[in-house]
Amino acid sequence: MVLSKTASESDVSVHSTFASRYVRTSLPRFKMPENSIPKEAAYQIINDELMLDGNPRLNLASFVTTWMEPECDKLMMAAINKNYVDMDEYPVTTELQNRCVNMIAHLFNAPLGDSETAIGVGTVGSSEAIMLAGLAFKRKWQNKRKAEGKPYDKPNIVTGANVQVCWEKFARYFEVELKEVKLREGYYVMDPTKAVEMVDENTICVAAILGSTLNGEFEDVKLLNDLLAQKNKETGWDTPIHVDAASGGFIAPFLYPELEWDFRLPLVKSINVSGHKYGLVYAGIGWVIWRNKGDLPEELIFHINYLGADQPTFTLNFSKGSSQVIAQYYQLIRLGFEGYQNVMENCRENALVLKRGLEKTGRFNIVSKDDGVPLVAFSLKDNSRYSEFQVSDYLRRFGWIVPAYTMPPDAQHVTVLRVVIREDFSRTLAERLVIDIEKVLHELDLLPPRQDAVKVDGAESERKHPNGVKKTVLETQREITDAWKKFVISKKTNGVC
Repeated sequence: MVLSKTASESDVSVHSTFASRYVRTSLPRFKMPENSIPKEAAYQIINDELMLDGNPRLNLASFVTTWMEPECDKLMMAAINKNYVDMDEYPVTTELQNRCVNMIAHLFNAPLGDSETAIGVGTVGSSEAIMLAGLAFKRKWQNKRKAEGKPYDKPNIVTGANVQVCWEKFARYFEVELKEVKLREGYYVMDPTKAVEMVDENTICVAAILGSTLNGEFEDVKLLNDLLAQKNKETGWDTPIHVDAASGGFIAPFLYPELEWDFRLPLVKSINVSGHKYGLVYAGIGWVIWRNKGDLPEELIFHINYLGADQPTFTLNFSKGSSQVIAQYYQLIRLGFEGYQNVMENCRENALVLKRGLEKTGRFNIVSKDDGVPLVAFSLKDNSRYSEFQVSDYLRRFGWIVPAYTMPPDAQHVTVLRVVIREDFSRTLAERLVIDIEKVLHELDLLPPRQDAVKVDGAESERKHPNGVKKTVLETQREITDAWKKFVISKKTNGVC
């Protein structure tokens, strides 16, 4: 859901040159029109506005898949009107979902017997998957505390400060305290030792990240498992681990098969993964897998029959399209282990191409690791004249969407840029991006030095709004960027484009 806001009173209609052939007056922007319009006009109005969106292929901020084979596109369109939850009406789609769950469970080394079925479910994305896993941990912890006659009203989860916002949502929505291990400069993932120190009798699980969104690094789940096992032995607790493998779950098995992070570790009770990231499916599909049936409390599963048959369901939503489930199955059987391995190796090699190109400029520190999610996170060696935010802003002129952001506490003074390498990001594009970054740096070098503060009588005073409220760093940087733009435009000569 995106929280919406209305525009100014003077901007209340949608205009379209093409649509004016059919519509003599502009359409209201925030109210349903009184009359119908031709389908051609409706299409053109919407299509015109959508042209102003960014190019998904050049959106290097996102981990989400932006290209699939035409054959898979056809399958998705053919299933777009199927409701995934209607299992009795669409039994084949349900079967394909079950096959995906089992394939992924085996990929994650779930301890399954020859005839044993994996426990898991398809979700809208990893956010829903994490909510479901968190609820299972909370309910299981509460049941154990109730049986022991102990308080069960103050559950907590231990994570690193680098977790994705969905963990904060889970904690706030379902009233679980989020205990975060702070980061530090040069170490941008959860420290297992500090995490285990924060565990107490109210901890429902420790969440480890296999592929941090900040720099792509894998957290040391093996060390976390060993340290937590020792603490459980000393205290008599049985605190488990959940692995958030949203980004890395479809990478580690193919690039780092010897890395122990999954169900090979006894304390790992559930794992989530995003099919719409390196699972290579368009946005809208995630998966959560449990180690065994006992790790998912039965009381969380609902059984409904008003769609024609008894249907067990454990989801936060109900109705959902079938297309992404079918697309995931297509990718799993189309590519197989060999195909996924080739794609991931290619992504890793292209990330190295980009990294080497950035290093050759001599202008950046590389923050990401070679092992992990194929991405390159980097920061300016010298940001006294301009910031990473300015580099990000100027790259948009070339169509590139490269995010700039500050690290979480206690490394919030570090700002980085990040380029995610997906399947459709070729070596040619990597080389092109380096060339465009060099152009941006050259242009920024010609601008006057930035001033983060206004000097008054030799002292520095903070920038403030007219009402006296201190401006944020980002507001100040944007203000300076706008001033620079005006300066550059005023210096341009006529006839030069």
